[in-house]
Amino acid sequence: MEILVLHGPNLNMLGVREPEVYGTDTLDDINRSLQSAAADRGVALRILQSNHEGVLVDEIQQALEWADGILINPGAYTHTSIALRDAIVAVGLPVVEVHMSDIHTREKFRHHSYIEAVAIGQICGHGSDSYRLGLEALVNHVANRSEA
Repeated sequence: MEILVLHGPNLNMLGVREPEVYGTDTLDDINRSLQSAAADRGVALRILQSNHEGVLVDEIQQALEWADGILINPGAYTHTSIALRDAIVAVGLPVVEVHMSDIHTREKFRHHSYIEAVAIGQICGHGSDSYRLGLEALVNHVANRSEA
């Protein structure tokens, strides 16, 4: 099983950016944790962070050729990007959306997600554990779908 992990804009600043909201784990810490959890399940990950919407869209489209699913934290693009939403719909791969903070209890503009409606699930509000929980949900979904 192969999973694409995408981190959106400003997530490269984790550990520095608003630690009272996002904690002190860095993106490297999160990626190491994901790699470890994936290895325990026999899953291969390709991980990319970009601050550029088009790069994320390109990665989603290319995932159609190799990935079994996508784990994505779209960052601020969650609330603005119809392009990411449309790319997810176009490839038809199962997607789990993750956020470290609870977007539903933050500023009103963060309450809406363009991705949520086209994802198999959304996990938010668990800090860096949101990623691990999201990976677990996605891997289980893909495995169950393969068995059916």
